Amino acid sequence: MAYHWQSQGRKTSGVEDMVLLSKIQEGAIVENLKKRFMDDLIYTYIGPVLISVNPFKQMPYFTEKEIDMYQGAAIYENPPHVYALTDDMYRNMLIEYENQCVIISGESGAGKTVAAKYIMAYIAKVSGGGATVQHVKDIIIQSNPLLEAFGNAKTVRNNNSSRFGKYVEIQFTRAGAPDGGRISNFLLEKSRVVGQNTDERNFHIFYQLLNGANPQQKEGLGLTTPDYYYYLNQSGEYKVDGLDDVKEYHDTLNAMSVIGISEDNQENVLSCVAGILHLGNIVFIEKDNYAVIHDDEFLDFPSYLLGLDKEALRQKLISRRMDSKWGGKAESIEVTLNTEQAAHTRDALAKAIHSRLFDYLVKSINIAMQKNKEEITIGVLDIYGFEIFQQNGFEQFCINFVNEKLQQIFIELTLKAEQEEYVSEGIKWKQIDYFNNKIVCDLIESKVPPGIMCILDDVCATMHAVSEGADEKLLQKMNSAVGTHQHYQVLSGGFVVHHYAGQVRYIVEGFCEKNRDVLFTDLIELMQSSENAFFMELFPEKVAGQAKSRPSTASSKIKTQANKLVDKLMKCTPHYIRCIKPNETKRPHDWEEKRVHHQVEYLGLKENIRVRRAGFAYRREFDKFLRRYAILTKETWPRWSGDVRAGVTHLLRSVNMDDDEYQLGRNKVFIRKPESLFLLEEQRERKFDFHARIIQKAFRQFNAHKYYLRLKQQASDILFNKKERRRYSLNRNFVGDYIGFEHNVTLQAMVARRERIEFADKVNKYDRRFKVTKRDLLLSGRNIYLIGREQIKKGPEKGQIRDVVKRKIPLNHIHSVSLSTLQDDLFVLHVTEEYDSLLESVFKTEFLTVLDKKFQETLQQKLIVNFNDS
Repeated sequence: MAYHWQSQGRKTSGVEDMVLLSKIQEGAIVENLKKRFMDDLIYTYIGPVLISVNPFKQMPYFTEKEIDMYQGAAIYENPPHVYALTDDMYRNMLIEYENQCVIISGESGAGKTVAAKYIMAYIAKVSGGGATVQHVKDIIIQSNPLLEAFGNAKTVRNNNSSRFGKYVEIQFTRAGAPDGGRISNFLLEKSRVVGQNTDERNFHIFYQLLNGANPQQKEGLGLTTPDYYYYLNQSGEYKVDGLDDVKEYHDTLNAMSVIGISEDNQENVLSCVAGILHLGNIVFIEKDNYAVIHDDEFLDFPSYLLGLDKEALRQKLISRRMDSKWGGKAESIEVTLNTEQAAHTRDALAKAIHSRLFDYLVKSINIAMQKNKEEITIGVLDIYGFEIFQQNGFEQFCINFVNEKLQQIFIELTLKAEQEEYVSEGIKWKQIDYFNNKIVCDLIESKVPPGIMCILDDVCATMHAVSEGADEKLLQKMNSAVGTHQHYQVLSGGFVVHHYAGQVRYIVEGFCEKNRDVLFTDLIELMQSSENAFFMELFPEKVAGQAKSRPSTASSKIKTQANKLVDKLMKCTPHYIRCIKPNETKRPHDWEEKRVHHQVEYLGLKENIRVRRAGFAYRREFDKFLRRYAILTKETWPRWSGDVRAGVTHLLRSVNMDDDEYQLGRNKVFIRKPESLFLLEEQRERKFDFHARIIQKAFRQFNAHKYYLRLKQQASDILFNKKERRRYSLNRNFVGDYIGFEHNVTLQAMVARRERIEFADKVNKYDRRFKVTKRDLLLSGRNIYLIGREQIKKGPEKGQIRDVVKRKIPLNHIHSVSLSTLQDDLFVLHVTEEYDSLLESVFKTEFLTVLDKKFQETLQQKLIVNFNDS
């Protein structure tokens, strides 16, 4: 099974890197992904790009073992994995001292948020330590459940859909320890607060609070079951498979505590959430053509929870102050609203409270992570996926625009820029055609000629209040301005945009209202009148004397944010994860061929493979390349005095790289295959390791006298006056390695990649009948290994002898060690709830000394040593 993919050797199914596919066709790509998906191998490469297929179940290969396996390994050394991409990104940041980013793209439900979580968890595991660093790591990890609670929801496509965009920048010291960070959030889907489609839910936090709050909290907040609340019962969906709202609620509270939100403010946050639910239950009826509140009792809880005057809340919901000029004089008049306008006002207030609460949480996270100076960063982009529903409105239009921009980045950097670089560098190259979606981005955001967003803003500006004819006028203007565009199609009541991911029909109704996104000053003043400072601070605007400038719209905000994000990403070294959703049923091993084929097509995977196959895996400026690999030859180390291009040529020939494996451009060296680069990296590491060992030996020799005196004193303290000693038995150096472990590849394979062996020796092991067996004893900071030999009984290697781990004892399982008081070399390892091991070694004193030292370092306790002759 794939669950044992590491323990039983590298499991292969299909092709791990699709650059090696025999046929470069969409069908072959889909078939390869299916074969791997059915064998629980969800990751596949296209060169450095990681393709991830959502398995819709928890996979078993995200443990500590995989973290050890991928840390420091070359990206192709192990099976494709999100850890491999993350480790490569982290090491590139440290080696090149350049900002990195990972762009995770794919449609809603393809697994983008989960991929982002694994990336941040891996970085937290492999980066540095210390109290400050640990604090930042905790905040980075805990920001996920908190923002998901307030910004994620169940949709028909995804049980945990991100209804906002998030770009997390983790800031690092020069040593690679995360010591700061910042989160940027984009376009929270506020409309979900007040209404959802059938089979969808509101944001998770509402259900978490209703299910997870204790009886006292529920009584204080006036809470009951979800079906009681209008903002929750419109869709009839209250539970989600795989989500435990009670557990998630406690995770959310814990996250707020870790981030540093005080208990008082945590209560204020929950009061906000409950207040929104109670606002939704205020019902309006018509009286003399005006709205009145059907039952005043429904004002009690929202006014109490939000610290508002009940009468003030009533007035602001059913009336509005309007400024007018008459006869040259400015005056304000109170206008009474009809039932539809009053419901719109109530909903606008609920949406504003939730949106500003979300901004408060993001700000709190950023304050907790902020640092004085910015050094290097890794950015993780987890943004809403491309969406095509039966009915698509303004939110889907904005979401799909941002995805269009991200696709443009991918095209710019992996297809367009790469091919242009080959031409500019004079590299032999055959041009590969691809679809450039810049034409779609221009259709949406262009100023000259005006694109859809520009037309939308103009209509909203000229029609000062959103009237019944605004959306129709918008549609007329768009059809007139862009109706003949090849990626635009006229539609009754709406329009069609031919996106890179397919044709999407947009219903124009509500576009103008949602684009204006203006919160009436009456509601801002109402919240600023709250008795609770927390709610006042959520609405900090100065409404008095505001300039009458053209207000910013939702589309202009998202366009500005998207372009700022693109600028930020383009300044980083990018890495890509392309996520694929295999089905609509959200079930494991369910494969919908047409759905996957469509995604493979619009993601441009075929073109990506063709460019990667024809191109070069690595390119670097001559001077940077020479500086990195200069140590490989004595002519280039420590410096090359001649022409830098000649130095690169000399270096590549010295390592016997084939001529067809590289090309020299005008300013850069291009290496075709990743394996050739790994060979260079491996040789470089060996050289540095060789020089490091010389330095270490010199240092050890210099420091040996004091060190050995200290060790002997420690050994003497353990055994002094407790065991008979042979004369001069302590009068020798402590070597540590008595079996040549550092040169024994077979033994090294028995322990984890990052596990340092502190003591190695050949020992005698005695069984109950006092039968002696030879063992290799290895002691690390975590375990004791007893390595033995056995004969292979089956297979082509039958009869051969191999090394195997006969016993692995974690240090925290060792209860104590026993020795006699006599002149012998025996000692007993007492293991908690397991059998003991009787061993014999002439270097027992050194072993006990090192073991005691590891106990104190790892377990913060001294080793228990017993002496008796029974």
